[in-house]
Amino acid sequence: MRQFRIGSAFGIPIKLDLTFLIILPLFAWIIGSQVELWIGQLEQLWGVALDPAVLTAGATPWLLGAAAAIGLFAGVVLHELGHSLVAMRYGYPIESITLWIFGGIAQLSDMPEDWHQELFIALAGPAVSIVLGALCYVGFVALPTGLDVLQFLFGYLALMNLVLAAFNLLPGFPMDGGRVLRALLARNRPFARATQIAAEVGKGFAFLLGLLGLLQFNIILIGIAFFIYIGASGEAQQTVMKAAFEGVMVRDVMTPAEQVNAVPADTSVAALIDRMFSERHTGYPVMRDDELVGLVTLEDAQSVRPVERDAFTVEEVMSTDLTTIDADADAMNAFQRMQQNGIGRLIVVNRANEFVGLITRSDLMKAFTIIQSSGALARPRESLDDRLAPDRTP
Repeated sequence: MRQFRIGSAFGIPIKLDLTFLIILPLFAWIIGSQVELWIGQLEQLWGVALDPAVLTAGATPWLLGAAAAIGLFAGVVLHELGHSLVAMRYGYPIESITLWIFGGIAQLSDMPEDWHQELFIALAGPAVSIVLGALCYVGFVALPTGLDVLQFLFGYLALMNLVLAAFNLLPGFPMDGGRVLRALLARNRPFARATQIAAEVGKGFAFLLGLLGLLQFNIILIGIAFFIYIGASGEAQQTVMKAAFEGVMVRDVMTPAEQVNAVPADTSVAALIDRMFSERHTGYPVMRDDELVGLVTLEDAQSVRPVERDAFTVEEVMSTDLTTIDADADAMNAFQRMQQNGIGRLIVVNRANEFVGLITRSDLMKAFTIIQSSGALARPRESLDDRLAPDRTP
């Protein structure tokens, strides 16, 4: 989804996802349509009488709904700022805070693996929400009688911030509670194993939350459950891969230049597609006079109409904007760069910026499988060269 920057705080960009523009008016409508119900709950909870006639007159419910929704999401921003400021204190830069359909996300450039640091970062957000809830409650009880509109807003926001803190502390990894659980598990376990356990707990929690959403016909709960399940699975995989590739460099996994199947720049697109079909490859480096000049993929070839493929050459459709990685870089960096750029292969260069190999997503997945099957996560790892060679033909 497209995102818009709306400002910054402490040097952290604050962004709105397009989905937020859907959920904000929806929340405003839900709150506004349930003002009478909330009056009874706030009176019962906080023990202060509110005048229903004032709060339900004319357009007041809808104005209350809009104000409460904006206040609620302002609290979400402050919640994420709590995480962010503590993370920055530990030296982890924050790329942005984004508001979207399921609340807010603080995007850290890297996740801490020290359990003390993760614990305090995870607890900072709920702590901010609890403080906000307490401040709103003080405002609620301190207001003089007769200011029912303001009392309603303060009372509602006090309750919602406390609920936000409590909900986030549930063990739904990668929510705050799940990260607290991982931090506690990592005290006496490898970080990757702690992540796997927390992720399994998170997926179980997501299943129960999704079931509750189905029983209540609550689309938001179902969506949150789906987000938790996908997030838990994705982060667990990333963490395990990072642990597996510890100490493994790109040169250990890549296909060396002399073994790379390349295509000449003057090859026709029709011949390229025939070669892709026969060799079962979807991307090739492009060479001219023994020099790397580009990279061509199946998508590039398909951009040419079938009737014109004999007339076009690889050089005319290839990409010259090459994404490269140093042979001495960590293998995990290669995987992350592929994900960030949405590509399946990287050109490998040496310090002199010379082409020395090619690394693909398949190379990384194969290496990951070998490392897992060999038990390399549990002991010092030798070079992968012997275990990956010799059948490399990307």
